[in-house]
Amino acid sequence: MKADVLVIGGGSAGLAAAVTAARTGARVAVVERHGACGGMGTASLVHTFCGLYFQDTEQPEFANPGIASEIAERMQSITGLPPVKMGRVWVLPQHPVEFAALADAMLREVGVEVLFHCELVALEPGWRARVACRGCLFEIEATAVVDASGDAVAAAALGAEHGLTESAKLQRPAYVWGIQGVTPPIAGLELAGRIVEGVRAGDLDKSALGMHFRASGRPGEVFATLDLSGAETGDYDPTDPRCLATLEATGRRLAQSVLRYFRDRAAGWETAYISHWPTRAGVRESRRWIGEAVLTGEDVMAGRRRDDEVALASWPLELRETNRGPKLRYPEGPAGIPRGALVAKGFQRLFVAGRCLSCDHEAQASIRVMGTGFATGEAAGRLAAG
Repeated sequence: MKADVLVIGGGSAGLAAAVTAARTGARVAVVERHGACGGMGTASLVHTFCGLYFQDTEQPEFANPGIASEIAERMQSITGLPPVKMGRVWVLPQHPVEFAALADAMLREVGVEVLFHCELVALEPGWRARVACRGCLFEIEATAVVDASGDAVAAAALGAEHGLTESAKLQRPAYVWGIQGVTPPIAGLELAGRIVEGVRAGDLDKSALGMHFRASGRPGEVFATLDLSGAETGDYDPTDPRCLATLEATGRRLAQSVLRYFRDRAAGWETAYISHWPTRAGVRESRRWIGEAVLTGEDVMAGRRRDDEVALASWPLELRETNRGPKLRYPEGPAGIPRGALVAKGFQRLFVAGRCLSCDHEAQASIRVMGTGFATGEAAGRLAAG
């Protein structure tokens, strides 16, 4: 199989990269390990687009017009849900079911070939990729590659230099699941208080602290979110299958325990049930590429602009180094993401986008959100097709 551009990963960055490259006339193939594109916004049920807008504005203003604003506007037309201001930032509610279908439509419109249920297992400069699907191996020859995998899997396949923050500081993973059959409006503070009471009484595990709930915009449907420690079996390692297996099982166990507790104690939850699990826990931080330039947390906090910037980072540093909630640090203004942060160091025609682009741990806490992922994916797709 041959392609002009091979995109590894169909999450927010991979989707934007593939659509952008295809719109230039390039033949594009996407390798996606799940059965839908959208990444954290579909497989992990993350139900808001963050990083789309500038902070500290009276009305939502797009930081990165282009694919990011197009996806936002198309999502808003589907759900009917407007942007919501949360403190100093704006977010756009989105629905994972609708995002999967929207991603399908955008890729189909421009003729991208999507290979679901596939994993990259080897990569040779040139570029020749070996891909596995259910025990079968096949090769893809490409002129350019975009690694939008979130885990920098191309760096691992190539044995290339990459960064990985020490376990104790890695951003903690999120676990999100859907609930149906809740009849009253969601009273978030009241539910949080009931969880505290349950933990104090010994009826709930203390790991349930910090769980929060948000109405999806559909009647009777709620999304629940919990940050996990990731350290139930030792050091947290988002590339270790045993650690990942424990994350999934822990998330489901805690979700079931809280639902049982609410059924007995919360009005309107008597017939509530878990309607859908995530395909995977929401890993926020993993390997990162080392590029020709490295975006730093200092760059983001200073709102540093650059002559060669290809996108803007407009989300605060959302540090989740524990499972006790975020520590937000607000920058002075939007920061420019340099072209070199999307260009893999030492390789020709290899570009990176999304949360595994070239940055340090603190900058990654800002650029990892989906709105910024759309923008860096668009930039990487343009570079790959050029």
